[in-house]
Amino acid sequence: MQVDLHIHSTASDGTWTPPEVVAAALAAGLGAIAVTDHDSVANVAATHELAVAAGLKFIPGAEICSTKDDFCFHILGYGIDVTNKRLMDLLEHNERLLNSKDDESIKMLIERGWPLDFEEFLRYDYDRRRGGWKALAFLQDKGLCGDVNDFFSRIFTKEHDLGFPVFPSIKEVVDAIHAAGGVALCAHAASSFHGPGLAATLLELAKEDFDGFECYHSGHSREDTAALLTYCRQHQLLVSGGSDCHGSFVPSRALGRPVIDSSDLNLPGLL
Repeated sequence: MQVDLHIHSTASDGTWTPPEVVAAALAAGLGAIAVTDHDSVANVAATHELAVAAGLKFIPGAEICSTKDDFCFHILGYGIDVTNKRLMDLLEHNERLLNSKDDESIKMLIERGWPLDFEEFLRYDYDRRRGGWKALAFLQDKGLCGDVNDFFSRIFTKEHDLGFPVFPSIKEVVDAIHAAGGVALCAHAASSFHGPGLAATLLELAKEDFDGFECYHSGHSREDTAALLTYCRQHQLLVSGGSDCHGSFVPSRALGRPVIDSSDLNLPGLL
């Protein structure tokens, strides 16, 4: 059975609604999926219902931000109870931090002379099906920013005194996932954007209470995947994988790529 356990929807920065996620999964020949939106489970229940009706295996999930040593690590929670109060409180906290960062970003650019009006930004709304987030969409509509890569390479930079908020610690996030009956796996550990690179990340996270790692990911090389699989086998850890597809928002990522068979993973009780 082909699986993709890292998919984003309109509940965070993806372009697909729940029906579109399920339709895309069927078109890609997938047998199991997980919707793992950033710090949100708003589309989990609807996608779950549609997926099961379509004959797909579905795992409730979320991708949750945490901070360690000035790095923003993403943690995948699988098999979570999306009504668990402790987890919902943590997600709401992170969402508030992200919204505040949007405000801070626009204020900082105004202070640096960009032709923007903060009151206009506060009134601004956008179609979530275009993907991304409020500040990015606002700057795009003002003709001041291109795509997501332009945002992170030219605007959301140290030179502009902009960076990710300080999120809860890895321990807090992992504990909240466990309290919600789920398992916690480190997402895209080889990413140099969300960490110091694979070798350093494994050293950084060795003492954290992860249940496993996302070994298969669209941004991982074969060598990265092999190294993570070896690490997980040595330490008896769980193994997940997915495309990190955001619909059309990140064109370089396609649903079902890399190709992952359920037998490649180690998620007992979930697959």
